[in-house]
Amino acid sequence: MTAVTRLVTHAELDEADTTARQLSVSARLEAVLADGRSVVLLDDRGWGSSGENVRASTTVEDIEDTARMVVGPDEPFGDETREQAEGGHWAALADILKRQGVDADGPELARLPHDVTLGNRLHAWLAGS
Repeated sequence: MTAVTRLVTHAELDEADTTARQLSVSARLEAVLADGRSVVLLDDRGWGSSGENVRASTTVEDIEDTARMVVGPDEPFGDETREQAEGGHWAALADILKRQGVDADGPELARLPHDVTLGNRLHAWLAGS
């Protein structure tokens, strides 16, 4: 069975909801496997930012930091501790991988490198094109 080597979040501009004062970004989290394949873990994430100069005030680093944040772990809810919230998040991702035939462990996933890639449309938007 192949192992997970890293996580990658792909961030892309959501053109339908992006305007001069509003940035909308979609985010898709994938696990990259040792054999080169990728498995989608989350494809329903994203965020928006707004402001007078949203393009001028948004950096690649901002996008990377926010992309990592929106794919989790989430903040604790109710009486849940941070450790419980994080453990539940990583366990849920490990379960997704197991359903795809990939042996995965939540704590191991939490320790993996997590890269962020920006899509072509998002790069162009940041460059002012």
